Amino acid sequence: MWLKPEEVLLKNALKLWVQERSNQYFVLQRRRGYGEEGGGGLAGLLVGTLDAVLDSTSKVAPFRILHQTPDSQVYWSIACGSSREEITEHWDWLEHNVMKTLSVFDSNEDITSFVQGKIRGLIAEEGKGSFVKEDDPEKFREGLMKFEKCFGLPEQEKLVTYYSCSYWKGRVPCQGWLYLSTNFLSFYSFLLGAEIKLIISWDEISKLEKTSNVILTESIHVCSHGEDHYFSMFLHISETFLLMEQLANYAVRRLFDKETFENDLVLHDPLQITKSKTLNPPDRPHGLWENMMFYGLFARGLQSHAYSEQFSAFFRLPKEETVKEVHECFLWVPFSHYNTYGKMCISENYICFASQDGSLCSVIIPLREVTGVDKADPANRGVSISTKGKTAFRFTEVRDFEQLVAKLRMQCNSTSSPQHIISTEVAASSASDSPKDFDVGPSKMGQRDNSKTVNTEALMTVYHPQDAENLDSKMLKEKMKEQSWNILFVERGHGVSMFRTKKTRDLVVRGIPEALRGELWLLFSGAVNDMASNPGYYTELVEKSLGTCTLATDEIERDLRRSLPEHPAFQSDTGISALRRVLTAYAYRNPQIGYCQAMNILTSVLLLYAKEEEAFWLLVVVCERMLPDYFNRRIIGALVDQAVFEELIRVHLPQLTDHMTDMTFFSSVSLSWFLTLFISVLPIESAVNVVDCFFYDGIKAILQLGLAVLEYNMEKLLTCKDDAEAVTVLNRFFDSVTNKDSPLPPAVQQGSNLSETKSDHPKVDITDLIRESNERYGDIRYEDVESMRCRNRLYVIQTLEATTKQNVLRVVSQDVKFSPSDLEELYELFKKEHFLSCYWNVNSPVLQHHDASLPYLDQYRIDCQQFRVLCHLLSPWSHCENRDSLALWTFRLVDESSDCLINFKQFACVLDTMYNGSFTDKLKLLFKLHIPPAFTEVESLSPSKGGDLSKEELIQFSQLSVPSVEEGLESDSLKSSPEKGKGKVDIQAYLKQWQDELLKKEENIKDLPRMNQSQFIQFSKTLYNLFHGDPEEELLYRAIAVVTSLLLKMEEVGRRLQSPTSPVKSPVAVTEVPAEIPREGQEESGSGQTEGSRAQSLRGNHEWSFAFEQILASLLNEPAFVRFFEKPHDIKVKIECAKHLQLKARTRM
Repeated sequence: MWLKPEEVLLKNALKLWVQERSNQYFVLQRRRGYGEEGGGGLAGLLVGTLDAVLDSTSKVAPFRILHQTPDSQVYWSIACGSSREEITEHWDWLEHNVMKTLSVFDSNEDITSFVQGKIRGLIAEEGKGSFVKEDDPEKFREGLMKFEKCFGLPEQEKLVTYYSCSYWKGRVPCQGWLYLSTNFLSFYSFLLGAEIKLIISWDEISKLEKTSNVILTESIHVCSHGEDHYFSMFLHISETFLLMEQLANYAVRRLFDKETFENDLVLHDPLQITKSKTLNPPDRPHGLWENMMFYGLFARGLQSHAYSEQFSAFFRLPKEETVKEVHECFLWVPFSHYNTYGKMCISENYICFASQDGSLCSVIIPLREVTGVDKADPANRGVSISTKGKTAFRFTEVRDFEQLVAKLRMQCNSTSSPQHIISTEVAASSASDSPKDFDVGPSKMGQRDNSKTVNTEALMTVYHPQDAENLDSKMLKEKMKEQSWNILFVERGHGVSMFRTKKTRDLVVRGIPEALRGELWLLFSGAVNDMASNPGYYTELVEKSLGTCTLATDEIERDLRRSLPEHPAFQSDTGISALRRVLTAYAYRNPQIGYCQAMNILTSVLLLYAKEEEAFWLLVVVCERMLPDYFNRRIIGALVDQAVFEELIRVHLPQLTDHMTDMTFFSSVSLSWFLTLFISVLPIESAVNVVDCFFYDGIKAILQLGLAVLEYNMEKLLTCKDDAEAVTVLNRFFDSVTNKDSPLPPAVQQGSNLSETKSDHPKVDITDLIRESNERYGDIRYEDVESMRCRNRLYVIQTLEATTKQNVLRVVSQDVKFSPSDLEELYELFKKEHFLSCYWNVNSPVLQHHDASLPYLDQYRIDCQQFRVLCHLLSPWSHCENRDSLALWTFRLVDESSDCLINFKQFACVLDTMYNGSFTDKLKLLFKLHIPPAFTEVESLSPSKGGDLSKEELIQFSQLSVPSVEEGLESDSLKSSPEKGKGKVDIQAYLKQWQDELLKKEENIKDLPRMNQSQFIQFSKTLYNLFHGDPEEELLYRAIAVVTSLLLKMEEVGRRLQSPTSPVKSPVAVTEVPAEIPREGQEESGSGQTEGSRAQSLRGNHEWSFAFEQILASLLNEPAFVRFFEKPHDIKVKIECAKHLQLKARTRM
């Protein structure tokens, strides 16, 4: 069968394959060991053995055809066959239909592109109409039953797909099945009595990549918690790897990267991914069909979402755009008089085309610009699209072109809404057509009370107007640049629908003319589409945002005067006010990002060349699309791109990598390069050329320039002895970068001011540097960068999580006696329980409270239900019959903030008391569990469950301690977290909270309130339950009876001494088993009554109560009690059991 073309490395594959036929462009190979007498020797026997153990779904086909070109080391697999007849049929077809055509091409690249396009077309024809077909239901039923039986995961866990493969345990491959579900990667193998079961949650994976080694040409490498796992022998390894990558990325975004996930409406709701109009067939079981639908739709939904993300990022379209159709076709290029082959992608509001033949031609056609869609040249299946700019685009060889014309006409009619009436050509027009309606002089108004009038001119046109009469040599060069662009506009169109080709990139590399810079930035970034679709949006934001006071606005005010302070535009109120309006409006639009320090520098440069509203939309595009996650609280995007940069350094500059002992140097020195697009390190007249390339090529331009900078300084960097010396070398280099063609006046040029003082370093022209970066590293593909971004994102987020764990453990270790290894294991169990509640519930309250911007201790918290699970698994008192009640009371005790969530420090401290506390500490804990605020009367609604509580009952009882008075709740919440209830962080509150914790005195047992009658009865019951099953059970029971009788007598005597004339109510005999004691106490409620008044009330009702000192003194007289509570417990055993039972416990719950 025909295969989607994939690169093949023949270095290791030659040991496994034998060449049978070949010609100038194709090679037919046979798997070694097939069709040979004697099995082909030792190598043939080895290959035959490996293939024999494989399942039929993952066996390697014995024949294949590769495509090659002369003088090329790269081969492409294009076909495979299970028999010689099948592969011969494919070979003959290639010789008769393709070989003759290839002779007309001039370059090897064109030949390869044609072959790939032809093979994809064949696959599309064969698979026409099969896209919606599901796999065999019976086969899937079998796989689903195996999955459920082997791993015992909750029924909410949906199986996405499964594969037969080999898992390498050491140097021995184990044949089995790999199951990919929504939250887990699972593998099961059972051969010759040896069982292997592996469950890895996607959020634990730090590395996921395709690798090759001597034995296997390709395998998938998964790293989790420092352990490496290798899976190989897949039939379609690229498709398998892509799906694994998408599932891991989905989990990471959902669980760790909350800000990005919530902004993505599709990912935020998995039901959006799996939406389908397919009905449930009546002849299939509902549960199976539901899983079948999820299996197909979720996998395809993730792939479709990933493809749409790549589509919108490549063409710089709004994130909301999703690919609806993709057609392979030809586009007529009128200025070159030839058809270029590529793909036409159609979304809700755009028609886009990108060439696949190396011509670097692309076109973006907004439907709002389309005036007509017609059939053209039916013999060649042509489609003609006319636009408002009087340009007609002609596509040919379009499959189903008649249906496409009808769809596009209908789509264009639906798109002709009022918000799309504004023409992009008008929106992108030069600033000279706009009225000058603001005063350049300083404003008489205050900083906060400045005018809301939006500037309608770029600041550069006001402060540096071009003198058309007196042209010096630099201005003449500038006019020549403008003329080159005008010629390009005449040939290739002007506006958003222009042809973008290699010539366009060449002109961008030379530097965009000052007069066209703002317009072309808007065009190449895609911001022109946002602005055209949202007229009046910015003005409305300015009116709403000015005057607001938040943490972001305070930071903006502090940084306004630090933004390009040497430029006259930002030495007056005009530039400062415009900068304030843009930054404040964006912070109002996107409060999750708000404001980041690098944004002021970038926005200042944007305002120099773009109108104020255009600068705002450029900032939106940069922050939300072109540099995703750069400007959030953890700058994850910048860290990911730095990891990509390090990877590219290893590939392209290996000698520099060998010299540097620590690769983190490159991350630390290059952070400002990425955050400010080199604006903070280069002179302004040179930095704008970098911004030109960035808006055209995206992050690829920054990566290329970074590599060029390091290569230029290679010799000096190799002689550096430390990081400080290397930083000095780079700083001096940046100071020497100039722009000899810049028309800016010398007073503004930063490079000219430094030229006199730093003449020891040779000058480097920015245009030459950018051109060199394109020539040397221009082969870095956009697709490769995106793949590296996805791969390194897992590593970066897991590194941040490791930092969080280290900080939490360092803080908690000071307050507990657990060993560091035990404490780390407890943290992993705690965090795992946090995530387990999020796996199957998109709107989990625990996930909603997770915020990476909070202090380390508060980033992960659990509720009462999760705490109960951990108590059952880890507590030394988990055998107690009323363990649910104990877990509930313990949670209420440690939940000091009354928000029904506790952090790891609170969890570890109470567990440390149970395991490592003294006799007094443990008894005090039990005592406090049976008095308010922890204690509450617990009665299950289902008597048949005994002491077990349902999840709903547990949550209800855990919330009883929350005060009913609204002010009390607000004050408690604010006390626990200075961020809650405020628009900004209260630093003073944080400092006070920290000081209170440092000065916190050890609790005095005399300060504990007294325990009343009903509470003491429950306390006695708990002791009986704790002692059940102990070797000294009988002795402990008798000791309870003795102590209880003694305490009651002491209380009776004490009351008689205080009130000798008052009648005394005889204490209830509690010398029997407490289960037989009637409940006479009053139910505890959150009434807010103080402990002192409650004690007085109890005494007034002639009820008895005990102080902790009395109970402690009585129990100390019983050696059996002391031995029981001082008996050591090994938490390591509990931890090991918990690691194996945690998932099962969640399933039972």
